[in-house]
Amino acid sequence: MPFVKRSTLFTLAVLSGVGLLAFAGFVYSGAYDIGADNAHTRPVLSLLQTLRERSIAVRAQQLMLPTMNDPARIRQGAGNYDAMCTGCHLAPGIAETELSKGLYPAPPNLTRESVPPREAFWAIKHGIKASGMPAWGKSMNDESIWNMVAFLQQLPKLDAGGYRDMVAHSEGHSHGGGEAAHHHLDNDERESDEHEMEEAHGGQHAHQMPASASTVPEHGKPGHHH
Repeated sequence: MPFVKRSTLFTLAVLSGVGLLAFAGFVYSGAYDIGADNAHTRPVLSLLQTLRERSIAVRAQQLMLPTMNDPARIRQGAGNYDAMCTGCHLAPGIAETELSKGLYPAPPNLTRESVPPREAFWAIKHGIKASGMPAWGKSMNDESIWNMVAFLQQLPKLDAGGYRDMVAHSEGHSHGGGEAAHHHLDNDERESDEHEMEEAHGGQHAHQMPASASTVPEHGKPGHHH
């Protein structure tokens, strides 16, 4: 009987060693296509999704949830979301962006789905490896992250007009991490600023656009053409 047990353990050890060597050989061979334009196989995708979901859920359940329905909290979160998140997670009235279409796994469209508050906080603060989701907690304080989480609870309920109005009444990009403020100037403010700049430079524009820039989007940057 002891001989049978030792034999079984030896066989299992050999099989495990062979399996590890085979896996290492597969990884080193480069046979697996890691390109973002080629989806994972179903088993790999399922494994990664389960790993991500369980990792976040286990850690997020320990968080203390603050009030999520404070209007001031929601407004402040709207400004940061607009400045930091729309390129990947979109906003009401915004079509898919080059970034959102190019990332894999595709970032969730947060205008159509809500994320549980604790899990949203953890993902925003710590980021997610190999997903394109940064760890905003390196530059953003916890209070501002919770404000953004509060806004995310409202985002799927907003239309384009409601979203723009909430962002307009927010503090813009402001979370105490040394960021530069982002403010959307209306036409009168833009004209006033341009006039002041012309006077300061003897009637000349401080920055002149090259003639090849045929389009100028809302924020005054040269058009992005492919």
